[in-house]
Amino acid sequence: MKAIICRELGAPSVLRLEERPIQNLSTDGVRIRVRAAGINFPDILMVAGKYQHKPALPFVPGFEISGEVVETGPECVAFKSGDRVMASMRTGGYAEECVVASEAVRHMPIPFDFAQGAAFQVGYSTAYVALVRRANLTKEETLLVHGATGGVGLAAVELGRVLGAKVIATVSKKEKVEPAIRAGAAHVIVLNQNGFRDLVKEFTNGNGADVIYDPVGGSIFDESLRCIAWGGRLLVVGFAGGRIPNAPANRILIKGCSVVGVRAGEFARRDPVRGQENYQTLLKLANNSRLKPLIHARLPLHQVTEAMSLLTERKVVGKVVLVP
Repeated sequence: MKAIICRELGAPSVLRLEERPIQNLSTDGVRIRVRAAGINFPDILMVAGKYQHKPALPFVPGFEISGEVVETGPECVAFKSGDRVMASMRTGGYAEECVVASEAVRHMPIPFDFAQGAAFQVGYSTAYVALVRRANLTKEETLLVHGATGGVGLAAVELGRVLGAKVIATVSKKEKVEPAIRAGAAHVIVLNQNGFRDLVKEFTNGNGADVIYDPVGGSIFDESLRCIAWGGRLLVVGFAGGRIPNAPANRILIKGCSVVGVRAGEFARRDPVRGQENYQTLLKLANNSRLKPLIHARLPLHQVTEAMSLLTERKVVGKVVLVP
């Protein structure tokens, strides 16, 4: 089969499409013909050697896929050949086929096509763990979402709306305003040299945002601490902006706020029961058409460099997927 191989660490340009032996099927494994694979910012960091999980070289990147079941191991009873499924893993998704443990495979929501299936798991599980498990977001609270039209950002806007929060979104360009509104934002701020603090204060009658969802870091994090409400929760989701910020303890004390780390995958690994509850809730919402990933582009495997560049250049509204 063909797969994207990372043999050296660096920019996405180090990746190559190569032939790779078909994987052996474990007793509880599911062999999946990959129809789509989601591009996520952690994939780019992993290829660069800058992610917390550092697989041995060579490896096949790819956190999430969707496709059809080809074959199952003798101990797997939950799936059968032909099932439309989604799967999540730490590596291995950018390929024509992969083998995944049955516990990491889920039936795809009925309304989804394969691209949406491959764009669902990472973004929405991150948003759910952040907003529900870590922030305890409640109805009528104000949620500020940064990077609001990226994969994890748009999922947070959409889920925030479903949870009954008032959502304020920040975006990098005016062309991204409309998608954020469609996803559920009540207010959208186009970032410029004037920042966003004053507008957030205006939209919240001077109180600030109760929960701030930050996958960007850098100066976005710094300014977020200046417009967070008393007792607010600042969610550290990632550092797409490049700089890992420092949190000034004096400002945290004055605001009476919390700075909260979010690792959705680790949450599920450490607490499998609640991790499964998270997914079941998200799947129910998706099957009821209350959550629906937005697909920015579908590209073939050999265009993986171009696909990743769309993310790093902040051109994406929603998700980019590779289509073997």
